[in-house]
Amino acid sequence: MVELFKNDAFTELVRALHVASEPDSADQWPVAQMELIAAAGGNRWNIPRSYGGDGIDSVEMLEVYRELASGSLLTTFILTQRNAACQRIETSTNIAFADKLMTALCRGELFATVGISHLTTSRQHLQSPAVSVIEQPDERGFRLNGCVPWATAAQQADIIVTGGTMADGRQILAAVPRRREGVMVSPPIALMGLSSSQTSNVELNDVYISQDEILHGPVSRVLSAASGGGAGSLGTSAVAIGTSQGVLQRFREEIDSRPALNEFYAPLAKEAFELTVQLREAARGTGTTELHSAESLRRRANSLVLRSSQAWLAATKGAGYTAGHPAEKAVRESMFFLVWSCPQLVLEGNLRELSCAVPEQQTSLGS
Repeated sequence: MVELFKNDAFTELVRALHVASEPDSADQWPVAQMELIAAAGGNRWNIPRSYGGDGIDSVEMLEVYRELASGSLLTTFILTQRNAACQRIETSTNIAFADKLMTALCRGELFATVGISHLTTSRQHLQSPAVSVIEQPDERGFRLNGCVPWATAAQQADIIVTGGTMADGRQILAAVPRRREGVMVSPPIALMGLSSSQTSNVELNDVYISQDEILHGPVSRVLSAASGGGAGSLGTSAVAIGTSQGVLQRFREEIDSRPALNEFYAPLAKEAFELTVQLREAARGTGTTELHSAESLRRRANSLVLRSSQAWLAATKGAGYTAGHPAEKAVRESMFFLVWSCPQLVLEGNLRELSCAVPEQQTSLGS
C-alpha cells in the first residue's frame, strides 16, 4: 500500500470529511471540503512523479476513493471527475500541451473536469450528435457546436475535457477553456442528491479549438483511444463501497443505545468487508471468479449502498425522515449509483433485485 495510507494527515482528512457540514443545494459549492482535499495534497495524488505528483496508480486510487467516499460522497465524486480529466490529458499524444496542463493541475493552478457522457451512452439515440465538430483547415483547428450534458463542477472548472463527432463519425477530445468565446455554462441542475457538485449542461456555440488544444483524435471511438488503462470501471464500485461503509459507520452509532439493531447492521458490515476484499483482488488481477467481474462488483456495490442507507433510515425512525437529517440525505445520495455510469446489465440486475418479493420476518427491534 502507498505511503499515503500510512500518513496521519490522510486519516485526519477522512475523519474531517466525515464530520464536516456539507452543502446540499445547487447554488453552493463545497468550498471547505475541496480545501481539505487540496491541503492534504489531493491535487498530486494521481499525477505522475514526472510532473511533481505522487504517482498513485489506478489500483491504489481505488483505495483512496473508497476511503474518501466513506467521509463524503460529494467530495469524492467531484474528485473522480477532476482525475478523469487528468487521465485523458496525461494520455494525450499532444505531449507539449499535455505537459503544460499536467504541471498546472499538479500545482493546483488549474481545475479541470470532464463532459464526455454524450460520447458514450448519453444521447447516443439521437440522429445527430450532441456536439458536432467541423474541421477548419484554414484556421488550423475545429469548430464545436452543441450541448455537453452532465458536466460536473463546470462553473468551477478552468478546463472542460470534452469532445464531439464529425460528419464522418470520427470524434475528437479537447481541453476546452471554460472562458473561451462561445462556451456557456448553464446554471447547475438541482438533483435528487449531490446538487452541490454543481453539475451543469454546457452549450458550445461555434467554439474554436486549435489543433494544439486537441488531446485525442480525430478517430473513431475517441474515448477508447484516450483511455489510460488501469482499473477503469472498478472506480465507481470503490466509491459505492466506501459510501456504504460511511453509512454503516453512522448506523453503528445507533447500536450503542439500541443493541437489537446489531442483527441488521452486522450482515451489511460483513458484506461491505467482503466486497472490499473482492474489489482489491479484482484490481490486482488475483481474483478470477464471477464475483470479481466489474459487472458483478458494481451490481452488488449498488445493492449494498441502497440497502445500507435505507436500513439506517429505518433505524432512525421518524427523525431520519425529516429533511436535512443525515440518513435522509444518505438515502437520496445512494440513488445516484443507479444513474452514474451504470451499464445496462448492472441496472437490469439492480432492477431485478428491486422487483423481487422478500419474505416478511417477525423481529422486534424494541423501543
